[in-house]
Amino acid sequence: MERIQSINLERIDWCLADRGMTRDELAREVDIAPTTLTKMLDGEAGLTFNQLRKLAAFFGRGTLFFLAKGPVDEATAHTPQFRTLANQKPELSARLKLLIERVEHQRTIYTALREELDPEDIVRFSPPKLAGLSVSKAAQTVRQWLGLADRNDFNSYRAALEARGLLVFQSNGYQGQWQIAKESPILGFSLYDPACPVIFVKKQDSDARQTFTLMHELGHLLLHKTSSIDDESDLHSHAGAEQEANAFAGHLLVPEAFLLSIRDDERPDEVAMLDDWLAPQRKAWGVSGEVILRRLVDAGRLPKAQYAAYRQWWATRELPQKTGGSREYRNREPKHIFGDGYVRTVLDALNSRRISLAKASTYLDNLKISDLHKLERHYAGI
Repeated sequence: MERIQSINLERIDWCLADRGMTRDELAREVDIAPTTLTKMLDGEAGLTFNQLRKLAAFFGRGTLFFLAKGPVDEATAHTPQFRTLANQKPELSARLKLLIERVEHQRTIYTALREELDPEDIVRFSPPKLAGLSVSKAAQTVRQWLGLADRNDFNSYRAALEARGLLVFQSNGYQGQWQIAKESPILGFSLYDPACPVIFVKKQDSDARQTFTLMHELGHLLLHKTSSIDDESDLHSHAGAEQEANAFAGHLLVPEAFLLSIRDDERPDEVAMLDDWLAPQRKAWGVSGEVILRRLVDAGRLPKAQYAAYRQWWATRELPQKTGGSREYRNREPKHIFGDGYVRTVLDALNSRRISLAKASTYLDNLKISDLHKLERHYAGI
């Protein structure tokens, strides 16, 4: 098989340094024999086109990036949003950096397709003006802007954001390119863009916890107009922009009026019983018990010591073992990952013959063609 000899080795070395990877680690990731990769990097042999394509895809680049002459222009190699996140968390893993760039690429695909289809039908991101408002008033304004009902869950919150021109991605629960590793402390990130911001939420053990991450990231986008990446400590921060985003999320999810439905005289003393006490509210509002308790603390209705005891109990509680999930509905995974609006846009582009079946498959997490047809039938209600 013919091998490409004109690969810019300096650019591969730059990518390795940028990701903090060794040659052996790269060989394992792209499934190329270490000896083959070493010979190529030492200038003794080339790569097949398929090998180069796998290497380029791993680094989130096109094949032409590695065939172009000259060094990498570091000023344009990453977007400002990517650099913002990388500077916030310098310890980000190579996989997370790739995920961030992958999300940026999906947004580019989405915005290009929707402009081609019918620019007049596009829901433009046009957030309310929040300058000068208190955090609680800003949350109230945004809740009205989103048109939220009194009962919600993660999916309805997500749909409300998408209806206002944001993209909301959720990590896949299965091993793959859209997963944030379970052991990673990162819970989500947001990429600010005045035309189409995107929020990425890590799949957690409950939708309620994902909901708070979602609204925390929305706070960064609307209050601070900046990109952000957040872990568990950020979602409990009591200072600066993180504290503002936390307060915003709390007030948006649990407005003052909602707290009136909670009877303090019925509150149990045992912290292990607090979730049961708040079960009706947790279910109706789609939030965790911790979010409600935090709001009660802020309202002066719950001692901080009891809230701290609850958090300690929650962190050490024993969870039942979950059995492995089924991928019977693999065809619907793109909807869970990228959201309804993104998937509909790709399918509309396919049906109007603006993209090929193979291209649509690539845009939808590399669905098999048979699964892509199942997804089409699912959306057609067949």
